Amino acid sequence: MKEKIHPTYYPEAKVSCASCGATWTTGSTRKELRVDVCSNCHPFFTGEQARLLDTEGQVDRFYRKVKAAQSHVEEKKARENAKLERPISELELSDRATNALIKIGIKNVPQFLAKLAEGEEAMLAIAGFGRKPLVDAKKKLKALGFELPVSVVPEAA
Repeated sequence: MKEKIHPTYYPEAKVSCASCGATWTTGSTRKELRVDVCSNCHPFFTGEQARLLDTEGQVDRFYRKVKAAQSHVEEKKARENAKLERPISELELSDRATNALIKIGIKNVPQFLAKLAEGEEAMLAIAGFGRKPLVDAKKKLKALGFELPVSVVPEAA
């Protein structure tokens, strides 16, 4: 080893904490050391960290957010199910058109959308169901928030 290149080592260096005033000795290359926080006053070592979290309510706030998110998802699913289970009468079509749909077995909106996915020709082939009820049904479905099948091209009103 080269001589006179290493700093002086002090085996009894004094360390003092600026927060709590605690002092102790250790080995160092400096005679005195000052630290901002030591193991006597740091929240992690004293167990105060858990108390700080609880007093600020961060844990409770987190659980409230999780519960709110879960209830929002459940409400959204319930709305989607209610939306899908709507009877065909909610499209407010004429009695003749509604009865024609019921006669061939279309009793709710999902069944109507399935038939509509086959194309407009399939809908117009239903006895007692014409172009006007078809256009009215499309408008009402859009107003209720349903997406029309891809094969159906929206008509200009």
